[in-house]
Amino acid sequence: MSISPARAESIAPGVHRVLAPNASMMTVPGTNTWLLGDPPVAVLDPGPALPAHVDAILAAAPRLETIFVTHTHRDHSPAVRALKAITGARVIGRGAPRDGLQDDTFVADVEPARDELFAIGGLRLRAIDTPGYASNHVCWLLEGARLMFSGDHILEGVTPVILVPDGDMGAYLEALARLKGYAPRAIAPGHGRVMGEPVKVIDALVAHRLARERRVRTALVARERSTLDELLVPVYADVPADRHMLARMTLEAHLIKLVRDGHAVRDGEQWRAI
Repeated sequence: MSISPARAESIAPGVHRVLAPNASMMTVPGTNTWLLGDPPVAVLDPGPALPAHVDAILAAAPRLETIFVTHTHRDHSPAVRALKAITGARVIGRGAPRDGLQDDTFVADVEPARDELFAIGGLRLRAIDTPGYASNHVCWLLEGARLMFSGDHILEGVTPVILVPDGDMGAYLEALARLKGYAPRAIAPGHGRVMGEPVKVIDALVAHRLARERRVRTALVARERSTLDELLVPVYADVPADRHMLARMTLEAHLIKLVRDGHAVRDGEQWRAI
């Protein structure tokens, strides 16, 4: 089923989606903004500060009380500022890292602790800290329905790009393993459609990452020393060339993890296996 911008769509009891009109290669159909409660009194990931999108959120949730965010990349949180100014809603999320890729306008009223519960509109939302994709990333679990809002940690049909230095491949994989312990029944991602069979989705994502890591190690062993650009083609031969610049970022995250795990060393711009 296709998803249309600016139209509130019911996903589950007390859960509605408004798609932001910001489709791109990175955001796919656009950013999923989730409205919580019947009627909605909270928004999760309000998305970019596009006037039409802010208006759509306010039309669907005129009595907005709380704003949650998964992380502060610029396609997820900039609308917080406008919504806060108009409604006075409480903002819950973690502060923006200073890596040049974040929404510097984001200010939280509350920074959630691991497993902290928030009651909104008769629902309960649990904060699950999931660093790795971004150091301040939080997934949110809707108790009862066991619906997990995964932000960009888990996406439909694609694997997230891990952007160093803020992104961390080791932390990313650890968080994926930990998410299975919350026994979600479905995953509502930051981009794309709601996914069933969460454990299978997570296991497939971990398997993909570990398979890519093995390709990195094989490419390192085949050369005495290698730069990122020299490793890119053998490691990502299965990825279209127009996506290699994105792949290069994740390649560096894999290499940093291998160094930490004792399988590689870095000497300036060169890497080698040990």
